Amino acid sequence: MIDKTRLIDTFCDLVRIDSESGNEDAMAEEMTDRLEKLGFEVQTDAYGNLIAGEGGDEPFMLSGHLDTVVPGNGINPIIDGDRIRSDGTTIGGGDNKAGLAIILETLTSLKEDDSDRIPVEVVISREEEPGLIGAHALDFSMIQSKQAVVFDREGPVNRITLSSPTYIAFDFDITGRAAHAGIEPENGISAIQIASDLITLLPQGRLDDETTFSVGTVQGGSTRNTVPESAKVTGEFRTMNMETLDNLLLDIENALTDVRVKYPEADIKDDVYPKFKTFRINEQDPCTMMIVEALEAIGLTPDFQLSGGGSDANVFWEHGISTVVCGMADYNMHTLREYVVIPELVQAVEFCSELLRA
Repeated sequence: MIDKTRLIDTFCDLVRIDSESGNEDAMAEEMTDRLEKLGFEVQTDAYGNLIAGEGGDEPFMLSGHLDTVVPGNGINPIIDGDRIRSDGTTIGGGDNKAGLAIILETLTSLKEDDSDRIPVEVVISREEEPGLIGAHALDFSMIQSKQAVVFDREGPVNRITLSSPTYIAFDFDITGRAAHAGIEPENGISAIQIASDLITLLPQGRLDDETTFSVGTVQGGSTRNTVPESAKVTGEFRTMNMETLDNLLLDIENALTDVRVKYPEADIKDDVYPKFKTFRINEQDPCTMMIVEALEAIGLTPDFQLSGGGSDANVFWEHGISTVVCGMADYNMHTLREYVVIPELVQAVEFCSELLRA
């Protein structure tokens, strides 16, 4: 039987463990200890991702990640009615501690009940938040699963990611020529002016229902009285449409060409690279059908939605693992206003338990 108090305690215990991206060792040790006590053999790949198995043919993967965004150290979980939040000085930690608590309570309660279930493999990555770094480094030769659920979406468990975009990042490093701004500005080449011209040639914001484009950072200059010699521009765009992706890559190429022609003595280095690739689930896929049946068995209707974000599921799909991303009862993710809804957290465990009994 699902133990609501234990579930809450587990979640609160996990969020108290600092695990900002790149500093997940304590969290990895905690999850290893808990999974081993449940009878799993926990292995670590070369990058430090956790792969926990228990034997059996064709295991089903349950997945989450160890890390949180900043500010995620010193989280003080506060139970406020049906919600769990932080004290307002940090994030709430629900992303992804809620997902991990769901997995742990599901496996614990099913073991206590001695319930028959399908074999399970638990995969927990490091450094998901900065761009699925751990998943990209994951040693897939250690993984047996061909189907998976990832608890890593905002909202209730029946909120399912129908499609996730391709994510392209770009970095522009611009070198002009320094000069005294008051004595000989005409002898300088302003890297910041070049950056400004470049940015104005690029699209911004939401371009359509499936596409966004953002210049995220602009850095440059050294002192107020010097024509700036260097500047750096970074950004990203995301789309689920491959034709749009090609057009945006061409837009970037054309913008770079224009500013290089305008400023022939400047040096403009560009790096445009994918962080993850799009996927779209098929509602007739056996894994998706399992998820739908488990949701309906506990009285929930699947709510398929597009997502502008990525998750480890993007990488799993690249490696042939049919993966569904479900909500984990977390809201206002990545903010100081983040909170987890306790009844929905329990509901997620009910769903996961039903799924594994399939």
